[in-house]
Amino acid sequence: MKPIRTIRSRTVVLPIANIDTDVIIPARFLKVTTREGLGRWLFADWRYDGSGEPKKTFILNTSAAAGAQILVAGDNFGCGSSREHAPWALLDFGIRAVVSTQIASIFRANALKNGLLPVVVEAEFFRRLVDEPGGEVTIDLEAKTIATSAGASASFPIDPFDHHCLLQGIDHLTFLLEQEPAIAAYESRTASRG
Repeated sequence: MKPIRTIRSRTVVLPIANIDTDVIIPARFLKVTTREGLGRWLFADWRYDGSGEPKKTFILNTSAAAGAQILVAGDNFGCGSSREHAPWALLDFGIRAVVSTQIASIFRANALKNGLLPVVVEAEFFRRLVDEPGGEVTIDLEAKTIATSAGASASFPIDPFDHHCLLQGIDHLTFLLEQEPAIAAYESRTASRG
């Protein structure tokens, strides 16, 4: 995982509520065990028509989305079944953060474990982002703040452990493996006590 300190990007706005994980990455694309290439199938049923051609009107197929790293999504984003492929597809497409008023807990957990930053903001700040699609936004993970180029800002909550892991660019397993010397020392001490 890449460490996250600051994400500065234009936004791509998809303010639809209750986007579930099967919409984010349809189940027929879950047969792979690698992340590479999944971005192609992000929102596949919304992005492509029946013949597989990109729908020109869907926001992710427009020039406005090109290079955007921040997705502003509707309430309850990522609801539905648990699948790591959903954050994998977003990351492979180039999205590094999802901003919403509510992010489903299972999706949030999968996102954090895979280096995708879920940012939950109040409705008033969210409305500013929706009203300025493509606006420049800066997310400062260290300070736990998000700000628009127009000067509006908000703070967002994040669990201290997840905050640490994202700043360091490590997943939970890597964190645990880094504790191996301390674990071995503890085991050695307790074994010598009999």
